[in-house]
Amino acid sequence: MRKKIRNSALTLGMATALLLSGCNFSNSTEKVDDDKDNKVNQTLNVTEPADVPTLDSTKAHDGIAFTVLNNVNEGLYRQDENNLPIKALATEHKESEDKVVHTFTLRDSKWSNGEPVTAKDFEFAWKRVMKDNSPYAFMFVTAGIKNAEAILNAEKDADELGIKAIDEKTLEVTLEAANPLFQTLLTFPTFLPQNQKFVEEKGDQYALEADGILFNGPFKLVEWTHEQGWKYEKNEDYWDAKAVKLDNINVYVVKDPSTGTNLYETEKVDRVELSSALVDQYKDDENFQTLKESGLVFLRFNHKHPVLGNKDVRKAINMAIDKKGLTDVILKDGSSPLNGVVPAGFYNSPDNKDYRELNGDFNTGTVKEAQEAWAKGLKETGQKDVTVSINIADSDDQKKVAEYIQAQLEDNLPGFKLEIKAVPFAQRLEIEKAIEYDLSLSSWGPDYSDPMTYLDMWLKGGSANRMDYYNPKLDELVAKARTESDLTKRYQMLLDLEKILLEEDAAIAPLYQEGESILIREKINGVLVHPTGAEFTYKWASIKE
Repeated sequence: MRKKIRNSALTLGMATALLLSGCNFSNSTEKVDDDKDNKVNQTLNVTEPADVPTLDSTKAHDGIAFTVLNNVNEGLYRQDENNLPIKALATEHKESEDKVVHTFTLRDSKWSNGEPVTAKDFEFAWKRVMKDNSPYAFMFVTAGIKNAEAILNAEKDADELGIKAIDEKTLEVTLEAANPLFQTLLTFPTFLPQNQKFVEEKGDQYALEADGILFNGPFKLVEWTHEQGWKYEKNEDYWDAKAVKLDNINVYVVKDPSTGTNLYETEKVDRVELSSALVDQYKDDENFQTLKESGLVFLRFNHKHPVLGNKDVRKAINMAIDKKGLTDVILKDGSSPLNGVVPAGFYNSPDNKDYRELNGDFNTGTVKEAQEAWAKGLKETGQKDVTVSINIADSDDQKKVAEYIQAQLEDNLPGFKLEIKAVPFAQRLEIEKAIEYDLSLSSWGPDYSDPMTYLDMWLKGGSANRMDYYNPKLDELVAKARTESDLTKRYQMLLDLEKILLEEDAAIAPLYQEGESILIREKINGVLVHPTGAEFTYKWASIKE
């Protein structure tokens, strides 16, 4: 899950000078001589908003690290251009009749030190995730791997995880029960293999520098200058090297959007993300694009609050906010209004229909209808006016959104008063966890490519619930959907889960689906952008004439 980082940095000139002096990368506009013919240099130059904390796939938990790992390593599956799982190191995937035992046959491939990638590398890495109780160990529970939950609860040892190397090329994985998400989850970086001998030799220095990790993917990491950038180079020993067109990828760490646009204008980078403050300046540029993202921003309600615990009050708040004005006038970054918990454009049914189109919008209406629901809710709670506070992170973006919501609700709902309480991001999360708030401006990014990642977060006692919401019908339906192997029946369950959350309970107030405004040169082709896990795949990218 990629986390957007909007920090101020050095002054523009100093930051640019530091970037270009610290990272001696080539420029993609140059021509290179290839025997007798000149050709376009297959070098891509991009930016990231922060450094990579670690490239240990068992410990990585941020989108930037996931992108690097996705491009320098290879697992059993990877995501294609439609964000669907396709075989990578697995040449064959057999299932038992009850879909509990999965047997994978591995293709011939090797690590960058020349050693073969074996089934034992997967067994070692996965069990290491469980031994270290790594940040994404819960993904093994989500995947339904045998004993994963018991291991996390300290009821079993990590060596009892349901994975076994039968021989060098045969891997057997046993699940607790049939799980329709299993194959999709195998694209996630936590499921990558590791070479045990190399990891143990490096010890606590493993994956902290470019020479501290082995590669078996489309690219190798040949440079890594912390807080400045890193460089990929095509891995000629990759099993599918013929599909890789780029020779190099240079990545600059750019924390200030203005620095990024300066690098773009001086042709030092080929793709850059814009802040909302820069959108108006570049919206008419021929290389300007807006992209839908898979994250959502929404209002949490404290369901134990004497007024906000009322469904009609929550419904009124949903309807009283002009979400289009929020996205088009305040944000201007490609975000779009959202009236559901599952965003549009990413999750299709078995017959290829978009989830959002199938389920439609919830809790929409006119200001008059919002006021009618508000009056009904106040009468039911015995109130004439209400003063509540909203918990937000102290970022510029959240402050702008909160001030807009404050104006909308106070203007449209008679007797409503909203106080804004801005705190550091980490504190905002702690306040949510303790449910010591009235309203909280929150966001969510998916962990895997399936609507369930937005729907099972509302289970009773779930770590992502954080608002004392509970509907036993939702909990029961989640349990059924997790093991339903008929994909059509399962998808209907996923649609019904959202109806319980929003139609029956108006449990949250969705605000908008996040967007991204970028500048990208027309010559860049085939960069895949994914909604979950690694944000970018460069395997099929190229520079056009």
